[in-house]
Amino acid sequence: MENIEPRRAFGGMTKDERRSVEIEEGLENLSRYLDGLFRVPGTGWRFGLDAIIGLIPNVGDTITSFASFYILLAGVRYGVPKITLLRMALNIGLDYLVGTIPFIGDAFDFFWKSNKRNMDLIRERATGKDKGTTSDYLFVFAIIGFLVLLLIGSILVSVYVIWAILWELFTGNI
Repeated sequence: MENIEPRRAFGGMTKDERRSVEIEEGLENLSRYLDGLFRVPGTGWRFGLDAIIGLIPNVGDTITSFASFYILLAGVRYGVPKITLLRMALNIGLDYLVGTIPFIGDAFDFFWKSNKRNMDLIRERATGKDKGTTSDYLFVFAIIGFLVLLLIGSILVSVYVIWAILWELFTGNI
């Protein structure tokens, strides 16, 4: 009887080989600090600095998004496929967009842990350290550029809304 080869994908590695790729401890710590540093006593719920810093409107979500970009870039270093990098970027974008909504976004940060999800994706899909190609980096920088434009756009809209409210208050139109 013939030996059946295990299915290989993502750089010719089996699922078990991909899981054996060692992830930097600092990257694991960053994800834990952002999404699971604190535990709510008596429950299994965990939250991190992302949920706390996100309480500062717009600024908090922007700051934590830049930390999330580092994890996205790490995905390239570990040879994660482009479709997975896109999924990781969507996790970051969703976390940012919903996070900008007052109260709803803050509650969302307790449940949607984009950095933990992205680390899980890196663990599942990594093909090895320093495996990223130039096209992978260009792809991720284009994604990050789009996300930064999204961040800037939302900040500009917030500034405009605050300015319009203050203008109306000080000109006596309200």
